[in-house]
Amino acid sequence: MYRRPLQSAVRHILNASASRAVLGKAIEQDVCQIRASVACRMTADVSNLSQCRALHSTSGLCTVKETPQATEEEVGAFTKLIEAIGFTGPLKYNKWKIKIAALRMYTCCVERINYDEFFEKCSLPDTLNSWFLVAQLHVWMCLVRMRQEGRAGKYMCRYIVHSMWEDVEQRSKIMGIDAIQRKESMKAMTETFYAAIFGYDEGILSDDCVLAAALWRNLFNRQCEDPRQLELMVEYVRKQMQFIDALDGEDLLLTGEVKWRPLVEENAKSILKVATPTYNDAGL
Repeated sequence: MYRRPLQSAVRHILNASASRAVLGKAIEQDVCQIRASVACRMTADVSNLSQCRALHSTSGLCTVKETPQATEEEVGAFTKLIEAIGFTGPLKYNKWKIKIAALRMYTCCVERINYDEFFEKCSLPDTLNSWFLVAQLHVWMCLVRMRQEGRAGKYMCRYIVHSMWEDVEQRSKIMGIDAIQRKESMKAMTETFYAAIFGYDEGILSDDCVLAAALWRNLFNRQCEDPRQLELMVEYVRKQMQFIDALDGEDLLLTGEVKWRPLVEENAKSILKVATPTYNDAGL
């Protein structure tokens, strides 16, 4: 008497499993059909996209000179750790060579500039502060160029600025400025320098009006009334940056030799031929 309910239950289970199997096969077939249709649509879209690209492609962009972008130097975890603390990790070149090159580059900013010509053309007084304003302009241009050379270039920038402050302090001592006044002057020059860095960076990345405003604030100390002087300095900065950008980065890191274009020249748009520096195997 217990077999009939048991048999009916077994038949019900078998029928349910069979219906599930049939339903599963139907679902798998539907999924395969959907995948096939999606693949066909994607293939058609890709072919249409390639056709559109072929129609919209132009050869005009090929004539544009592309500037190679500087790639970030890959460093290890230990180097990142010590640099986060404040130390400098291993560099591409010897650190002492970079320090010597930084001192030479700053020397080029001081000894290869005709400061009397700048004082005359820009109507600047012949004072230590005017000398510093002209020097910091050329130091800034060197910093802009060396920041493009990765970690070694940034390390060199630190010692260019360090050499500048050492020179300013020595010059103030030679001029007989007392310690208290010298300390106040150094503090004012430090604020002026970093404010000028931000202003010049904004100006070089913007149009001539922004650059002229930065020069008027920092170089002329808001006392320039002749627009021709501003025009002269904007032209000088533009052509000088163009000339420095053409110098080889490795030569700058090893030698620090920079030659400056004259303040006034007949054909300012022409780029002077860059002289290849010479150095020995030790990079000196």
